[in-house]
Amino acid sequence: MSAAKAPTVRHLFRNFWRIAKPYWVSEDKLHAWGLLALIISLSLGLVYMNVQFNKWNNDFYNSLQDYNLPAFKAAIIKFGYLAAAYIVIAVHAIWFQQMLEIRWRKWATAHFTRRWIHDNTFYRMQLTDKDTDNPDQRIAEDVDQFISYSLSLSLGLMRSIVTLVSFIGILWTLSGPLSFVLGNTPVTIPGYMVWVAILYAAVGTGITLWLGRPLVGLNFMQQRYEADFRFGLVRVRENAESIALYAGAKDEQERLGYRFLNVVNNFWSLMSMNKRLTWFTSFWGQLAIIFPLIIAAPRFFAKEIQLGGLMQINSAFGKVYDSLEFIIGSFSTLAKWKAVIDRLTTFEKSIEVADQLPRITPQPIKQGMQVSDLSVSKPTGEVLLAKLNLGLNAGDTLLIRGKSGSGKSTLLRSLAGIWPYAQGYLGMQSNTRSLFLSQKPYMPLGSLRAALYYPNDVEQDDGQIAELLMMAGLAHLLPRLDEIDAWSHVLSLGEQQRIALLRAILVKPDFLFMDESTSALDADGEAVLYQAVREAMKDGVMISVGHRVGLTEYHAQVLDCYGSGQWALNSL
Repeated sequence: MSAAKAPTVRHLFRNFWRIAKPYWVSEDKLHAWGLLALIISLSLGLVYMNVQFNKWNNDFYNSLQDYNLPAFKAAIIKFGYLAAAYIVIAVHAIWFQQMLEIRWRKWATAHFTRRWIHDNTFYRMQLTDKDTDNPDQRIAEDVDQFISYSLSLSLGLMRSIVTLVSFIGILWTLSGPLSFVLGNTPVTIPGYMVWVAILYAAVGTGITLWLGRPLVGLNFMQQRYEADFRFGLVRVRENAESIALYAGAKDEQERLGYRFLNVVNNFWSLMSMNKRLTWFTSFWGQLAIIFPLIIAAPRFFAKEIQLGGLMQINSAFGKVYDSLEFIIGSFSTLAKWKAVIDRLTTFEKSIEVADQLPRITPQPIKQGMQVSDLSVSKPTGEVLLAKLNLGLNAGDTLLIRGKSGSGKSTLLRSLAGIWPYAQGYLGMQSNTRSLFLSQKPYMPLGSLRAALYYPNDVEQDDGQIAELLMMAGLAHLLPRLDEIDAWSHVLSLGEQQRIALLRAILVKPDFLFMDESTSALDADGEAVLYQAVREAMKDGVMISVGHRVGLTEYHAQVLDCYGSGQWALNSL
């Protein structure tokens, strides 16, 4: 079963707690529980104020029925301070709830980001689960919605329960008994308006659940289609030059159109379901306004209760019904909440699967690098290199050659510890630094100076940087050294490779791994930079993957990869 398959409703609350629990037991737990207690207290205060307003209804409408002006004025004054107190409590309830939301989101975003980034899990997930789409959207958007929906729904449910408990007694007392004869048997139903409210809400909830069930799956897919479309737009921006050179604008437009068509079609389905649900909920909600007056009107016209009592019954019925119809009013939010929980649950499970993959952890040794019985395979199980044995010490250089698909780059990934389909022994000198340069260099967001030192701390050695940029033919970039730009788009591939090679010279790692890192350079430029890198690495280990014959000049050993597990190691 795919890790991205949506969990069932049966597991909803277990999955909710699985996602929420880490924050509530974290280092921020005291602030979290303190804010939650404060929010609950303010919510209870709002319920108390609603009870006071209900009592006020009786006094106010009775003063109107009795034409009692002093009582009317007193009721207006009382309403003023009740309303002021309600406003103060309501404003601070929202304020502290938002404070808890942002603290929780800050912690949860850091938590998920750390788990996704840690130990290159983001890379390993691409190998294990291609169905868990758009992790960026799950961290940036789903976490935010999960927290917002969780707090609003849980606090809303709590308020509904407290309101129900508070007003059900009031409604029971005010409505009195309902007596009638069924056949020849007299029947009396005490607090009959309570039972009417419960029955009314139960019928509405049942119909709402039946009508709105498809919304859960549709909301899940809407989140996915929206993220897929946004990812497609980002891909066009990141590969603008390549697409333009291929004259692929029309094709990209068609691809984006297809992705957005999924968004539109699914949204139409959501609209249809929401329309059907809104027809009923609007009707049922409007009926609830007049329904209690109709039911209680016979007692009013029989002069058993006054106008104030009738309006108090209507208000109490409304509060009881509002509490009982919580699911009706929140169903769309509940559907979105479940979709978000499903996406975060599958994302978390995908992280766990990636974490459980085997990996080669370098063992500390006294000096150099030692590889013994290392076997490297494809995810399908096809062996690329079998029982590789290799030993390198400070100052040694190795060139890895072979046809495409023979396992050269995969071997470097295995030595980096990120390729899970490898077995064997890898020993590396402890307390050392390694640097891997790929064919398509990574240019981080930020200044050019930061890119030169990535991933190490930036140094302010302008003299050395200027000398290196001139040597690499990049002197024109010196005035832009501290300029922040999208360098992966500004610089050509050849310029990016030169920056990466200068990075190796500046950082001077103990182990340098280069995967066709000069493929975009001309022969003269490659010679100048390779010689400079070789000089910088004279006290370290340098391993290169490449095809050009000229690279043999800078390496003392060569590893030829033939595929199907075959290899040969020779001196040059």
